[in-house]
Amino acid sequence: MSMPIMTKATAVWLVDNTTISFKQIADFCGLHELEVQGIADGDVAAGVKGFDPITNNQLTAEEIALAEKDPSHRLRLKFNAAAQGEEKRRGPRYTPLSKRQDRPNAILWLVKFHPELADSQIARLVGTTKPTITSIRERTHWNIANMEPVDPVALGLCKQSELDAAVQKAAAKKAAEGTAMSDDERRKLLSTEQSLSGDAEPRIPTAIEGLEAFTLSGDPDEDEDGRRGANLDADSLFNLPADSGDGDGDEDDSHSNPRAARSRPGQPAPR
Repeated sequence: MSMPIMTKATAVWLVDNTTISFKQIADFCGLHELEVQGIADGDVAAGVKGFDPITNNQLTAEEIALAEKDPSHRLRLKFNAAAQGEEKRRGPRYTPLSKRQDRPNAILWLVKFHPELADSQIARLVGTTKPTITSIRERTHWNIANMEPVDPVALGLCKQSELDAAVQKAAAKKAAEGTAMSDDERRKLLSTEQSLSGDAEPRIPTAIEGLEAFTLSGDPDEDEDGRRGANLDADSLFNLPADSGDGDGDEDDSHSNPRAARSRPGQPAPR
């Protein structure tokens, strides 16, 4: 049932200006009958100025007269077409100032452990915007190096029932589309107790970020068969190959052994 605005002030006015029973006033204003009796005795709402529901378009004089004649009649709030749909107003969830700095960590936790959640669901859970979610998902957020995934339930940004309902809705949507969750995605699903009791993940220093996948495979010294070439030593790198000779077959050991050529006195080093 809809309640009038300024319920206690409205109750004060009804007590002072009508003969409606305490029960009727309590039901209309959402108060306890003893609280209305305390207003009449002056023990409750002392100093509160009465709020006229007739001039403020909440009750009609005919409705009050009908309630005064029949003690069992329940007062009905006057229909106001302009007020229709106000309770369904949509918008981002309000987050207190003391918890707004925790939202990026909560978004990172949701993106990591619940990848099936859509950006619109995350925005409703923690009260953020889609560009912020996209920057964290793509790791382009300005403070991504200092962020840690923290459960939004533990931070007080949402309720566990709301998170469970969003996850179940996302899983049902994936199943309806025929794209069931993979085993890796299922392994990432953790409860609040597990995420709080787990150890913190080691961070990669910013200076070497992006090198965690570096490998030495694809060595240019490997041939097309995947085998490495002959082992190279210092002599093969720094000594020139021996001359092939003049074709008369009178090659000496200096051509096959450059070290021996250098050790013999009086003979030039091979070129």
